[in-house]
Amino acid sequence: MNGESQNIEWKESWRDEYLKWISGFANAQGGTIVIGKNDEGIITGLKDVANLMEEIPNKVRDVLGILVDVNLHNKAGKEYITIEVPPYPYPVSYKGQYHYRSGSTKQELKGAALDKLLLQKQGKRWDGVPVPNVSIADLSNDAFAIFRKKATQSKRLTEDILDEGNDLLVERLQLKEGTYLKRAAVILFHPDPEKFVTGACVKIGFFRTNTDLLFQDVIQGSLFQQVEKTLDLLFTKYLKAAIGYEGMVRVETFPFPEAALRESLFNALAHKDYSSGIPVQISVYDDKIVFWNAGQLPDNWTIDRLTQKHPSVPYNPDIAAAFFRAGYIESWGRGIEKINDACEAAGTPLPVFNTEFSGLMVTFKSATVEKTVEKTVEKTVEKDKAKAIIDLIKENPRIAGSKLQKATGLTRRGVEWNLEKLKKEKRIERIGADRGGYWKILD
Repeated sequence: MNGESQNIEWKESWRDEYLKWISGFANAQGGTIVIGKNDEGIITGLKDVANLMEEIPNKVRDVLGILVDVNLHNKAGKEYITIEVPPYPYPVSYKGQYHYRSGSTKQELKGAALDKLLLQKQGKRWDGVPVPNVSIADLSNDAFAIFRKKATQSKRLTEDILDEGNDLLVERLQLKEGTYLKRAAVILFHPDPEKFVTGACVKIGFFRTNTDLLFQDVIQGSLFQQVEKTLDLLFTKYLKAAIGYEGMVRVETFPFPEAALRESLFNALAHKDYSSGIPVQISVYDDKIVFWNAGQLPDNWTIDRLTQKHPSVPYNPDIAAAFFRAGYIESWGRGIEKINDACEAAGTPLPVFNTEFSGLMVTFKSATVEKTVEKTVEKTVEKDKAKAIIDLIKENPRIAGSKLQKATGLTRRGVEWNLEKLKKEKRIERIGADRGGYWKILD
């Protein structure tokens, strides 16, 4: 208990409103509330401890309907209490409100966030919820055709299974809950999933600047159709390929590795939080491309952990399973590893991952821009060093080369190279011999 964190909260005295914090810990990963400790971590002590030791567990039981351990401690003659809250397998409400501990803050859950908690506590995921009034006949034959083609290529389903009818294939993919189709089946195979799920589409736009949109497209249809249409638009309309030749063979090279962009799209669609109502967004610029999808990392996860080789639970397990069998993704938790590998193989900068914008943002920068930046930096540094040498000569026309090295941080060869360059540019002139002579400023 060295500091407040995801699982620890300090309170100087007890108030009944702290039952909300207990609810938040119970709905998250559990935690400890220390009563009698201020925000600076100093034990301040409590009065009437005996009454609190009886009052707190009774109020927790009566208001929240759960049991917690309330323990008495003494430090340097000052008594304080710790309330140990275990994580509960079912949602715990405080007077009809549901709270959740996230990071070092407590949030009241409403709307989609509350739905997610209730489903999670029931052992279900959002994409596994049954949808009434939708049948196999309502699904798209084109979507099933795309899936069968991709699954045949990936060899992750046998030909016997792929030759079965659509109804049996849906059963094999476990996309039914009793007699109902799951949300995953609707998003994957329905020709208009937005009829049931707001924002179940992809928006792609070309930007001159962050606020100057030149043109855009909205890709709709079943999720399998969105994948194919988005990739086609991305590589035929939005990205310009450099043309080269290997012998007599024409070769097109895109500014970003194709494999990395494909993997980013597959992961954005498979792991997006569809309850958010926000489309997957792809922003294309001359020098970069940005993928963004709504969603959250699992509790206690960070970008550093995300970019390491850690397996993770799919955000939408039923959708992810179908993407896996279609060969779009390999195994859970390897998407970012594959993206980085593709960039390293292509010799392009590694992408930047960011979760500060209520979702996961992946930004790719082109290798040509990176090289241009490097050259610009080199030229700026070179220009600054030349100016420094001229300023030093102005102060002391007879300055020695060793002193120029020390003052500019250049090597002996670096000083000699800059002096020769300045002489060729007619900016300085050497008067007299190397020993006993001096420098004259011409410009």
